[in-house]
Parts: sequence; structure tokens; C-alpha cells
Amino acid sequence: MYKRIHHFRSFAAPYSCWSIILIVYNFLLGMYMRPEFMFLSKMIPGPNSPSQNIDICLRSLIDDLTQLWFPGALTYDLLTKQNFLMRATLMWTINDFPDYGMVCGWSTHGKLACSYCIENNKAFTLTNGGKTSFFYCHRLMQSYYLIVSPIFN
Repeated sequence: MYKRIHHFRSFAAPYSCWSIILIVYNFLLGMYMRPEFMFLSKMIPGPNSPSQNIDICLRSLIDDLTQLWFPGALTYDLLTKQNFLMRATLMWTINDFPDYGMVCGWSTHGKLACSYCIENNKAFTLTNGGKTSFFYCHRLMQSYYLIVSPIFN
């Protein structure tokens, strides 16, 4: 999870921090979203977003995760009283759309902003405003959301 937070709940302050929180997902369904199982891995301070330098900020986290995958870490399991080789990986990130562009290296501006549709979108530039507009984007995903949306309502 990659999220910008504001100190003291002041959104007008020119200073913000970007937090990176790691969540362990091999717990029971209700347990892994509890605060005691969320780990603050990194804080990126600064008045502005790290933008193009995000890979430099995340380098230490990437190195740690690489070491936890190749070769792994020998860990003691208290329940079975045995050692095992623990491995860790990054499954996904949760970010807003501009941060998605920074983390993935995808341009979130212009006619190719949608990484799902890519060239198959019907984006056009507005004549008076000059902004890119998307018409009927994600048209193939509509039936999926109609099935899933009653579950979350």
C-alpha cells in the first residue's frame, strides 16, 4: 500500500509524507486488516511527491523482498517447533491513479492513460479545453461489476 498522508489532519499544509505499509495476507480473513498486523515499512518525507525518483525511494524495500525470496529466510515456527524456509513477495499495490503512474511507470495522462484498454479506447481531446476525455471506457467489464456489486452493497 502506498499512500500520502497529511500531518495533523491539515490538508492546507504544504508538507506531506508518503507511507509504505506492508500487510501480511496469510492470516484469517478478519485478522490481516487489523492494525497490529500492518507494518510501516518506509516513510518518504517531503513537500512534494517523489514522482520519477520513486524507484530510488523503494530500492531498500525491493532489496529486502528480493532477499526474502532468493534464497529465503530460515524461520522458527513456534507451533510446530521446527525451522522452515520463509519466502515473501509483493502481491499487489494499492494506490490512487497518479501514484499508479509513478510506481508502474505508466503515463496516466493523455489518450493511453487506461492501462487496461490501451489503444482500444475511444479517447478524444476536447476542442475548447484541450483535455483528454474517455468515452465508454471499460465497456467489457460492465457485466462483471453488475455481478460483484450486490456483494459490496
